[in-house]
Amino acid sequence: MDAKDILGLPKNQIPIPQEKKSRLPKDSQRKSDGISREVYALTGGLAPLMPAIDVSQLKKRPPSDEKITWQWLPFSSSARKDDLQLFHWVRVVNGVPPKGDYAFAKYNKSVDIIKYTDEEYNKCLTDPGWTKGETDQLFELCEKFDLRFIVIADRFPSSHTVEELKDRYYSVSRALVAARATSSGDAAGHPLVKGPYNMQHEVERKRALSMVLSQTKQQERKDIEVLAEAKRIIESRIAAKAAGETELRVTGTADPGHSEKALGSGDLIVPGSLSGAAAPPIPITDYASTLTSLKLLRVYLRTYALDQMVQAVSSSAGLRTIKRIEQTLKELGVNLKPKVPTKAVCAEHLELRKEILTLLNLQKQLQYKEAEGTSIDDSLYMEAMGAPKRTPHGDQDRAFMAEPVAFGGDRPVKKDHKRKGSAGQSPLQSKRPRKMKAPDL
Repeated sequence: MDAKDILGLPKNQIPIPQEKKSRLPKDSQRKSDGISREVYALTGGLAPLMPAIDVSQLKKRPPSDEKITWQWLPFSSSARKDDLQLFHWVRVVNGVPPKGDYAFAKYNKSVDIIKYTDEEYNKCLTDPGWTKGETDQLFELCEKFDLRFIVIADRFPSSHTVEELKDRYYSVSRALVAARATSSGDAAGHPLVKGPYNMQHEVERKRALSMVLSQTKQQERKDIEVLAEAKRIIESRIAAKAAGETELRVTGTADPGHSEKALGSGDLIVPGSLSGAAAPPIPITDYASTLTSLKLLRVYLRTYALDQMVQAVSSSAGLRTIKRIEQTLKELGVNLKPKVPTKAVCAEHLELRKEILTLLNLQKQLQYKEAEGTSIDDSLYMEAMGAPKRTPHGDQDRAFMAEPVAFGGDRPVKKDHKRKGSAGQSPLQSKRPRKMKAPDL
């Protein structure tokens, strides 16, 4: 009797073929060293949550002459003052327990609170808003809670704010340091004297912070729009002011009346001399906009600021002028970029570049004036010699010259000018072949 007889099934039933499920190929991952097979089967090769232990430490065995045991022993901590005795497990080597203080006692740090006497209090620590009892209690709580003024304000019986407690503590400590110092120089370097606590500033800071944190999204968007509009107005005003200064500088340097007198009608014009007449002024607009953009960054590298300012100053100059500036700096023994880019060094380096650019512009103007003076001298010399003036109209003012006449009264025959193409050809090659007519055949 089998299962088919129990279930009442015929024995000659045709078996239903079952489809074999395709097995996915398993990723062959190598088991890392130092991990047991069971742990690897549970984790599946995932990265451990904690840093892995070095394999060399697992295989390292203690020396054979050492006998290590773990014992439940008492210990005391120097951080506690009540002589409380506790127990913990200790690693004992060869039956000798470790000696010394508790390992974590060194992390018990406390603040050194300055103490004062009654004489010092009556001499330099009296305050109409504070009594001696309140001051004593404040210093006791500061010593107990390690200057955690939020907790001190919660434990303090009087209705003083956190800022008032801070101000009283730091003012008393600062007065004690100044009174106990032998000289004013000794007290000036103390942190309490160097950076005094400002209660009014702290109150305003917290009030402003609470206002910012209580703003809605709509108010934040409105503030951003107002700041963007203010920035745009400031930039436009700076650009307008810089443009006005540029116009004044160009008007002061250029003298159009003198140029008109120098280049009168009939004077010689040197080609290319007018191109260097007006030297490019320092681009104040770019300079001001660069300063504005740097102020908006608030935090930037001084070398980056120097590069931006140099580009702004040299924006109107050509590539050859920039190379001449760099060549002049090398001749003077000045580095192209300061090695110690402090504020004063960068300002002097930028001022030197401006002066070199001004010198090059003045040299161009000097060359122009010299060329202009030379052209005037040439024109005066030609007028004195009686020569005709050269004008841009070509042969319009050329003197009349009569054609030469032969003695016989006949005009001379002009010479035949040969063509350029027929100069090197023979007479036979230069003539075209005659067309053949019917009678010639």
